[in-house]
Amino acid sequence: MSKKVMVQLKVLPEDIDTDLEELLKKIGTILPEDIGIYKYDIQPVAFGLKVLKLTVFMPENKEGGPDSAVELIEKLEDVQRVEIGLVSLI
Repeated sequence: MSKKVMVQLKVLPEDIDTDLEELLKKIGTILPEDIGIYKYDIQPVAFGLKVLKLTVFMPENKEGGPDSAVELIEKLEDVQRVEIGLVSLI
């Protein structure tokens, strides 16, 4: 039986005016079917900047691992950077 990996990602937007709900929708459309968004949260950082924190699940044997999700999300024009916070086998 294939195990899953839980990955927490922090998505930093390009601009403080970026609509993070809209960005979440875009992320949902670009991720492959085997990477699912389990939950998300929008958290304030400083000076009006907010980040999108995602918890995603993916197969343990996913080619490219968590970096594959990071690379896809970073290609979006409204994304400055994506950080991996936690990776856990479940």
